[in-house]
Order: sequence, then C-alpha cells, then structure tokens
Amino acid sequence: MKVIDIIRSSKKTFASLEIVPPLRGIGSEELLDSISPLMEFDPKYINVTCHRDEVEFIPNPDGTYRKQTIRKRVSEVAVAAAIMKRYNVDVVPHVICAGATADGIQSEIESLRYMGIDNILALRGDCLTGEKRFTPTPGGYSYASELVEAVRRSEPGMCIGVGAYPEKHFEAPNIETDIEMLKKKVDAGADYIITQMFFDNRFFYEFESRCREAGINVPIIPGIKPLSTARQIALLPEAFSIDIPIGLSSQLAEAQDAEEVYHIGTDWCIAQCRDLIAHGVPAIHLYTMTKSRNVVEVLKACF
Repeated sequence: MKVIDIIRSSKKTFASLEIVPPLRGIGSEELLDSISPLMEFDPKYINVTCHRDEVEFIPNPDGTYRKQTIRKRVSEVAVAAAIMKRYNVDVVPHVICAGATADGIQSEIESLRYMGIDNILALRGDCLTGEKRFTPTPGGYSYASELVEAVRRSEPGMCIGVGAYPEKHFEAPNIETDIEMLKKKVDAGADYIITQMFFDNRFFYEFESRCREAGINVPIIPGIKPLSTARQIALLPEAFSIDIPIGLSSQLAEAQDAEEVYHIGTDWCIAQCRDLIAHGVPAIHLYTMTKSRNVVEVLKACF
C-alpha cells in the first residue's frame, strides 16, 4: 500500500519505523531478529536507509596511493527484500543521489517496482568524508528535487517521500531558503515529508507553520529518536546539526549511570510523542538505528 494512502485512510496517529542496513557480514536472520520485537506493534511501514559507497586510499608498494570504493553495508534493496519475505509490512527504501548516476537510479527504481515496492524516500544523500560541499556524480543529480522529478516522470504511480529539517539543513543560509528548496521537492511531485529528528517539539510546530505559509500542503510527518547514551549529546548535534534542549541535557548531566541516561532519553521521547499526538500529527516516524528496546517502550506508551 502506498504511504500517502495509509496516511489518508488512518483515523488516528500511527507509528512507522526506520532501520539501518547491517554491516556486511551480518546475516539477514540477525537483522530480522533484531526488529522482531517491533513487529508486534504493527508498524504501517518500515523505511530502509541507503548508504553511499565510501572511498578509501590504499597505499601501493611504491609509496603512491590508489583509490578504492568500498561498500560497508548491505544494500537497502536486499534488506527490503528480506523484510518483505519475513513480515507482511510495506517497505520504503531510501534512494539517494549521492554516488549514483541517473541511469543507475532508474535501474534501481525498476528493480523496486519489479519487487512490488511502490514507495521510496528520495534524498540527495551525504557528502563524502572530507567534502565540505556535496559533489554530484557525473551523470547524476545535484538535488533531491531533480531525483523526485525524474522518478515522477518515469514512474508516475510511485509514492515519493522526501526529507526536511525543522532546524534547517546545515548547508542552507537560512530557514526561509531551506523551505524554498523543500517546496521545489513537493512541486516536483513529492507526496509527503518526513523530518529529521528533533528533541524540542516547538521546532516542529514552527517549521510546519512556515511550510503551510509557503504553500506546502502535503502531510508532514515528524521524525523522532529516543536518546539512549550520554555520548549522543555530543554526537547527534555534530552529525545532524540539531539542538539538544537544556532541559534534556541538564537531566542527562545529572544522571548517575548509563541506565538512568537510557530512561531519561526514553521518557523524553515518550513525552514528545504524546504531545505530537495531541497536536494531531498524521504519524510519527521513529528512528530505531536497528535498536529495539527503547523504541518498544515508546510504542507501548504511545500507540
């Protein structure tokens, strides 16, 4: 079933999940067992992230270096196939511009359609390590809006989601410009929006209001992650350019051990979800990072 149809037909806020493909060498059974506790909550769909190939420089005997492309994770297509085989749930593979040509992306889309998949999340993708600005692959796309337009043209029946940043994408000069870029993706044919994680719901409500004022009328789904370790206080803002509210960081700073940190993060996420549900959001997208324990607690408390 298409995500947009799920959204339109749902009478109350529902939960969806996002998982990260495992590192190569980890079998499908181990992955499927890790998400098994989540399936009893009947998620409406599961997103599967896509990670571009990485580049490493390998030393040669003569002291020079050769560039080698390495894929560290199992492909999103393989993970989607494994989930579909085990569970009766819709999957939403991520398709990224980064590291791919337009022809390569089209081939992947055709493979997904052949598998019976009619949902994707279209994203630009991240820069390579060491890059300050995104560099498109020759013959590829520079922007997610170009990817959306191409998919909508070649596969008009595909349901396309796109990403957004309530606290602004780190490359955008201001939130107004960032929302202009988001509107381009919607105008190109995106059916709905899923946001980056945030820990203060005010960011989401203000962002949603700005989007509506800009003429963006598709559903906007908040993305949420339960914080689980003290280390994430530093890692998440650096990796995703997001803010950790003082109320949360202060609680975590006073925590006596890792288990208390875990419970503080989980309780904060539950409070966020309950507030979002009270505000009538169509769905809540939970970033699991393929860890089920705290997400199970959030699902039990809120859904």
